[in-house]
Amino acid sequence: MDKKMNRDQVKLQIKKNKESSPVFRSFMDHKIAQLGKGFEETHQLDDLKKPRSAQAFCDDGTTPITDDLFAKADYDASQAERIGYSNYSYWGSTLRVFLKNKLAVGLMIFLVVLLLFTFIQPLLPNQKTPTAIFKSPETGIQLRNVQPNSEFWFGTNDIGQDLWARIWKGTRVSLFIGLCVAITNSVIGITLGSAWGYARKMDWLFTEIYNLFDNIPYTILRMLLLYIMRPSLKTMIFVMCLTGWIGMSKYIRNQILIYRDREYNLASRCLGTPSLRIILKNIMPQLVSVIMLQMALAIPDAIASEVFLTYIGLGLPVDTPSLGNLINEGRLVMLVPSQRYQLIFPVCVVSAITISFYYLGNAFADASDPRNHR
Repeated sequence: MDKKMNRDQVKLQIKKNKESSPVFRSFMDHKIAQLGKGFEETHQLDDLKKPRSAQAFCDDGTTPITDDLFAKADYDASQAERIGYSNYSYWGSTLRVFLKNKLAVGLMIFLVVLLLFTFIQPLLPNQKTPTAIFKSPETGIQLRNVQPNSEFWFGTNDIGQDLWARIWKGTRVSLFIGLCVAITNSVIGITLGSAWGYARKMDWLFTEIYNLFDNIPYTILRMLLLYIMRPSLKTMIFVMCLTGWIGMSKYIRNQILIYRDREYNLASRCLGTPSLRIILKNIMPQLVSVIMLQMALAIPDAIASEVFLTYIGLGLPVDTPSLGNLINEGRLVMLVPSQRYQLIFPVCVVSAITISFYYLGNAFADASDPRNHR
């Protein structure tokens, strides 16, 4: 019993000695400080979790934040199911890209004004008849080869006809031929080319027809037909349209072969979509740029063909003013320096029309290409 009391007394004395030592007191102070810091952080976290009144956030005198300042957002299930879409417009993008080309816009305005003026010119005051022969009021002699002046703006030809009136009449006739030939060849070429490229069973038939017409020189065939048939405006258009669609149909056929077996067209055929709808909806929109380019180039090509055939004497009748007849007349006097204006004026008109259509065709082809739409 005494030993036990002695051990307890010894432990108590050791404890008192430890508590009274500076090292022990420093250690205990450090532990108490750590426990107190953790206690304070715990109480701060609990305070943040507790809901506070609005006035607690507005001790600085600002307007208190109350519940009536907030409103719940309405949830619409139908709006959640909607997907985003693009407001992309093919023709709108084509027009926007085309209008950025200032030169093309200027040439288009020039052609429109030129076309309108060919129809308005006869209605203007003090305009002369293209086929009328003018004579001197004093002598009664024909006013042949009169150089440009205030009365005859473009001069007269070798029989006394006003070149100003004849050039605008000839421009109207040549543009009419070019537009008719270009539209007819495009319609026939696109129709037959689409059937040729899409219908596999008819490929051999169209190929044989193409080889038959393609092996015949176009120029010789046109000259032969014009020599046999009676020269007229209808004859000229018919001869040009007889073989002009061959190139367009071959070009459209090659383009359709590129898109015919694409995955979306195969899927459309598997779903039972009619072939005509596949051509019009899936394939033709891809070919708008090349079709417009070919049509734009067909107009100056038809005008050049009319000029050539008339130049060699197989085109329109002499009494029908056309750019071909005017150039042919100017060719006869081009070696005379004072009469070269009879060739210069119609050549300038033909050149302006040809260059304008060529540049416009390329500009519109670039604008209608979806890869240029941004």
